Amino acid sequence: MPAVWDLPDFDAHEGVHFFSDSASGLRAVIAIHSTHLGPAAGGTRFWRYAETNDAVTDALRLSRGMSFKNAMAGLPVGGGKGVILADASRTKTPEMLAAFGRAIESLGGRYVTAEDVGMGEADLVAIGKETRHVSGLPVGEGHAGGDPGPSTAMGVFLGVKAAIKRALGKDSAKGVHVAIQGVGSVGGGLARLLADEGARLTLADIDRARAAKLAAELGGAVADAAQILSIEADVVSPCALGAVLTADSIAALRTPIVAGGANNQLAMPEDGDRLHARGILYAPDYVINAGGIINVTLEYLGQGDRAEVQARLKQIPGRLETIWAESEANGETAARVADHMAMKLIGRG
Repeated sequence: MPAVWDLPDFDAHEGVHFFSDSASGLRAVIAIHSTHLGPAAGGTRFWRYAETNDAVTDALRLSRGMSFKNAMAGLPVGGGKGVILADASRTKTPEMLAAFGRAIESLGGRYVTAEDVGMGEADLVAIGKETRHVSGLPVGEGHAGGDPGPSTAMGVFLGVKAAIKRALGKDSAKGVHVAIQGVGSVGGGLARLLADEGARLTLADIDRARAAKLAAELGGAVADAAQILSIEADVVSPCALGAVLTADSIAALRTPIVAGGANNQLAMPEDGDRLHARGILYAPDYVINAGGIINVTLEYLGQGDRAEVQARLKQIPGRLETIWAESEANGETAARVADHMAMKLIGRG
């Protein structure tokens, strides 16, 4: 494995921390990209990686994305990400979570965690027994916080509608065909919101039975997870794991819009250029999917309630419009416009 700072995704990260605990079997990485605006905030992912180096790359990419996401959402926090490396049987124990909580506490508040892939509220409660630097915990009705999934889904829904209006000239999703890749917490929530507005849905998930069940509930169709990105649709919405927009998958797209909740959708920066060259309207992922971090950050900071969360979610379409307008005006891709804006906000422009 090369030195961390020689990895392609190392981007002047302030810190990359490796943790192990032999008693619990914990192996984890916490990457802190920026604390320019405040403590580095970003969820923890529990995942099985083919190579250890893949976990480090994931932490580097995701933490940078969180810096940009938090800055563009107007939050007074920086960007970080935690990754817990799962073993072949994906064993997750209270002892492992406690050890991870102590790892977070050892950073003295520079990193604040929340929920991500493979983690749930119960896991955060266990981590929270060892550190106060955790958000997304169960909260009372009307309070900011709790499961970030519904807030992320709502923000993506509002962003998809903004994209539909800009690219298709329609004020509603009624009758619009949306192909969703991944129907977990975010993709499933998005599908329900779109169905309520009368959209036509095609759903795919690595768990085909889950996609089929939701499609039956909402009156949608089912596609193979490997084929969903090439479905002919008005909107393709990646809502699973990242790096799905590659040279090959972009060439196969049959849609005027890509707008979804997955993090790090572009496999490499040049893929934003490829979308732009094809005339496909792209919603930069860390702008459209900021709803969850808005929700849990307000919880952690003790600022606002559900009404404040909703008010901030409604600002997502306006941010996307600003990006698209500048992209159209200067010919630069939406992805690069967003990156430039975010870099300035974190003091690196």
